[in-house]
Amino acid sequence: MIVVKNKKVESIISEIIDQYAFADDSQRPWIIGFSGGKDSTVLLTLVWIALLRIREQMPFPFQLRRKVYVVCNDTMVENPIIANYVEEVLTKISEAARDQDLPIFVQKTTPKLEETFWVNVVGKGYPVPNNAFRWCTDKLKIRPTSSFLIEQIDEIGEAIVLLGTRYDESATRDRSIRKHEVTGSRLSKHQTTANTYVYAPIKELLLEEVWYIINAVKSPWGFDNSILFKIYADASADDYECPTVVVNKEHTSCGQSRFGCWTCTVVKSDKSMTALVSNGQQWMQPLLDFRNRLVEGRNVSENRSDTRRNGQEAIREDGTFNGNYTFEYRFKILKDLLQVQKEIQKERPYITLINNQELIAIQVIWNRDGYFDHTVGDLFKEIFNKEITTNNIKSLDATERRILKEVCKEEPEFYHLIDNLISLQETKTLMISKYGLHNDVEKRIESFVTENKL
Repeated sequence: MIVVKNKKVESIISEIIDQYAFADDSQRPWIIGFSGGKDSTVLLTLVWIALLRIREQMPFPFQLRRKVYVVCNDTMVENPIIANYVEEVLTKISEAARDQDLPIFVQKTTPKLEETFWVNVVGKGYPVPNNAFRWCTDKLKIRPTSSFLIEQIDEIGEAIVLLGTRYDESATRDRSIRKHEVTGSRLSKHQTTANTYVYAPIKELLLEEVWYIINAVKSPWGFDNSILFKIYADASADDYECPTVVVNKEHTSCGQSRFGCWTCTVVKSDKSMTALVSNGQQWMQPLLDFRNRLVEGRNVSENRSDTRRNGQEAIREDGTFNGNYTFEYRFKILKDLLQVQKEIQKERPYITLINNQELIAIQVIWNRDGYFDHTVGDLFKEIFNKEITTNNIKSLDATERRILKEVCKEEPEFYHLIDNLISLQETKTLMISKYGLHNDVEKRIESFVTENKL
């Protein structure tokens, strides 16, 4: 049996045991939001230890009847170092839970294709997020996890979400936790999802105690916690050190860095990625530079249209534009992104910054929005010297295009119209918006008639 030589931590484990086996006699599943960071790692560690003790010490009626889901949300633009680390950890968790016969199940969630970061920015022309327009949190994080949560509620009726939030994280987090607490109850109502409760077992742990657990308690799923410690240490800004209760001479200090999306433009500067580059991860420099270019280009009037995506006028008082990104700027971002991906893959061939499904979805949106000046496929081939791998889109072959051009040689503008309409038809199976092909074709023909004054 794993014993933690700390009364406060042992008290938390005892509380978790009581909540799982005695205080709640239902089978409402526990859902642990797992990011792979220090707090969620500690939360899962203590829950794991509690489950082992329940099985070892308690008779059959109190056996492990409640499922525990370890839910990890992948925004698809996570810091690559963290993303790789989390993938390895989740594999270990799954294997260890199976080997130890624990009701712990790993579940990864991802945004819907039409809501990924790149489909929104490059496809739809959403300006990259900032504090005033922080669309990313809802689309990339909240919605994917909420969908899984709702599935569990539909199946069982209710669910309990375990969070690794702590008073000690910040004054804002302290206020938020206390605001939703229910006096005399460990559980509080979920802020947004019905029939869902929140349980925060480690809310009273201090930062030093979190690192003590990571450094002093062996991972119950068999992973090397020193790897996580080193990631935080390497990502610490030069002007900040976080003191910790050390357990050996190597553990001199640790980072307070927050990891998130490598594309994050909400913060003024990405201190964690900057620190990682400074501490030996120079291969990430192109990512940092690209992220900074996204920030610099966000509010440039030439990069923005005079309307938003819904058609609403978006012109500032000084006459500059504040709408969605122009097609030319979207194309520029995509070209820059693919060139960065090619550069990164020279040293890290397994890293993909944007996947083929997103590329195809972007082309679909461009076609539906009437943009045919550039194609994603041609750009991809130009940079990588190969076709986008997909079995879902069939394009005209060279012979078919030659025949079509010959038929339209007297009026070449009709060739372009037909080619555009065929592109719309070919991407029908991948269309992700709700309106149909008929409307797209009709809109393109109307545009053609207007452009050619027919």
